Amino acid sequence: MKTNTLLYRTIGLGVLFGALNFPAQAVDSVSAEFGSGDKTKMLRAAAQWKWEKQWWKSNGTHIGGYWNLDLAHWRGNKYQNIEGRKQNLFAIGLTPVFRFQRDSRKGPYAELGIGGYFLSELYDNNDQKLSTRLQFGDHLGAGYVFQNGVDISLKFQHFSNGGFKKPNSGVDFLIFQARYPLD
Repeated sequence: MKTNTLLYRTIGLGVLFGALNFPAQAVDSVSAEFGSGDKTKMLRAAAQWKWEKQWWKSNGTHIGGYWNLDLAHWRGNKYQNIEGRKQNLFAIGLTPVFRFQRDSRKGPYAELGIGGYFLSELYDNNDQKLSTRLQFGDHLGAGYVFQNGVDISLKFQHFSNGGFKKPNSGVDFLIFQARYPLD
């Protein structure tokens, strides 16, 4: 087995087992997401648990955050740059997310996060290629939390290996998320 393959599998398993080590009662919400970009569709399910820490409290707002653990299915429609040829892969990720929000955690918010992801195979779709399975996923989003706790948002997310190995053209998604509170 190649050293890189062993390294990626070890990191992926470490993220998975580390995430499973969090107490079940810590999960505050679950979400479903749909994204599209670069001739690729994404479906994703996730669990979140919020941080109690609040930074820069002022005028009824603060910066807080949460952990996001997700599992996604990507379906490319131009695999190896051939129109109509499909690529299916899975991605698992763990992301710390910072959110500018009201102290009540209701109403509008803005957020950003960057986390680690492990892909089931190398992405090669629509002339966009990722040469490693280990990726960084950063996102910028805005949303609204209703009085009942339901949260809807729109995010822009970019995946890249950070320039560790070429090619690294990156993959971009526009994502709609619906989140349901468990607490």
